[in-house]
Amino acid sequence: MTRPRPTDAAEPLSKSRLRLWLKLLKASGPIEDALRRRLRAEFGTTLPRFDVMSALYRGPGGLKMSEISERLRVSNGNITGIVDRLTDEGLVMRVTVPGDRRATRVRLTPKGRAEFARQAAAHEAWVDEMLGDLAGEELDAVMRALDRLGDVLDKGARP
Repeated sequence: MTRPRPTDAAEPLSKSRLRLWLKLLKASGPIEDALRRRLRAEFGTTLPRFDVMSALYRGPGGLKMSEISERLRVSNGNITGIVDRLTDEGLVMRVTVPGDRRATRVRLTPKGRAEFARQAAAHEAWVDEMLGDLAGEELDAVMRALDRLGDVLDKGARP
C-alpha cells in the first residue's frame, strides 16, 4: 500500500493541491468505469441515465429540466435527450406545471421507480464490493475530508 507523501515544506502548496486533484481522479476513475460497464452489461443502460433516474427518485414530485441539470451539474441539452429516451421507454413522464404552460416537471412513472430501485440495489452492491476493504473509520475520515473539500469548493464558486 502506498503512503501519502508528506507535504514538502519547500514545495509550494499548489503542487500538493495538484497532486490531490490527480489522486481524486485516479481513485474515482476506476470506480466510474466499473459502474459504467456493469450498468451496460446488467441493465443495458448508461451512467448518465442512472444519474437522471436517481435525481428523479429523490424528487418524487418531479423536477424541472433545469433542476435536474443543476443537481447533476450538466447542461439542459445533455438532460433533454436522456429524458426523451426515458419517456419513450415509459420510465419517466412530463407533467405540465399548473399556471405555467411552458414549464414541465419530469417524474418517474411507477415502472421507472421500480426499475430504478432494481438498478440502485445493484449499484449499491457494486460500490460496496469495490470499497469493501475500507474499514468504517477509514470511510468516516475520507467522508469528512471530502465534505470539507466540498465546502471549500462551494465557497470558491460564489462570486
